[in-house]
Amino acid sequence: MVLSIRQKRFLFKTISLFSVIRGYNILILVLAQYLAAIYILASDKPWHTVLLDTNLFVIVLASALAIAGGYIINNFYDAEKDIINRPGKSMIDNYTSQNTKLTVYFILNFLSVILASYISFKAVLFFSGYIFLLWFYSHKLKKYPFIGNLTASILTITPFFAIFVYFHNFELIVFAHAGFLYLLIFMRILAKDLANLSGDFAQNYKTIPVVYGEKTTKIILTFLALLTFIPAWLLISSYDVGKMQYYFYIAMFLIGVFVVALWWVNRRKEYILLHTLLKIIILAGIFSIALIEADILARNFL
Repeated sequence: MVLSIRQKRFLFKTISLFSVIRGYNILILVLAQYLAAIYILASDKPWHTVLLDTNLFVIVLASALAIAGGYIINNFYDAEKDIINRPGKSMIDNYTSQNTKLTVYFILNFLSVILASYISFKAVLFFSGYIFLLWFYSHKLKKYPFIGNLTASILTITPFFAIFVYFHNFELIVFAHAGFLYLLIFMRILAKDLANLSGDFAQNYKTIPVVYGEKTTKIILTFLALLTFIPAWLLISSYDVGKMQYYFYIAMFLIGVFVVALWWVNRRKEYILLHTLLKIIILAGIFSIALIEADILARNFL
């Protein structure tokens, strides 16, 4: 089957837009939210009840749309920097015009707020504020050291906070999981800043590596890595996390490897590898949530 020119353009634009909104990240986020809801936040409920919860579905979908919009506006403001840092991806992303990106951005945000209205007026305020902060971060905050990193980390875990509120689950174990994830995300963002040092410097982004240098950034990363051991050990020693304990043992080992390697590397490709290692640890953690109670599905079927 031979595609027409119009069909090829549509296909390329679809791929380009999927790259801009980082569709793979959105899918992972949706999976992470449902796994957290089933195995952590509402573990006392049958899994199918949680899975078929209409309100939860709306919250997850509204979160996905808002974050997709956040990726678009971030891509819009970072267009010049990405040409330096990620020329390959930038070529794919730029196949979609800036006008199209902005149009899709407003549509996604509008749909997110409309969906939130199905839940409550408070949900509308929550997602409206979240959308504003995503824009303000991309437009202003990300250019400043510490504030940009802190904001990015908070915005990443905010969709999980929405589910915490929905299920009214504020137990310590939830915050321990959230703390471990937050620290890993903070580390990943700093590692990404090290890899993007050239582009950030050229575009006058005041990131931590640009302002304070690589050595200071490595010291901060080492400190954050040590902090991850606190919630990880708390979860292993004080709570029944089932077979997920093996994930935390492996994660702590890999974080140790990350710290050792961090002080030996100084090139962009090497920083990208370390950034990828942190992404793998985070991704593995998401899938490992199901190991908290490996027999939960069997119990719910009985």
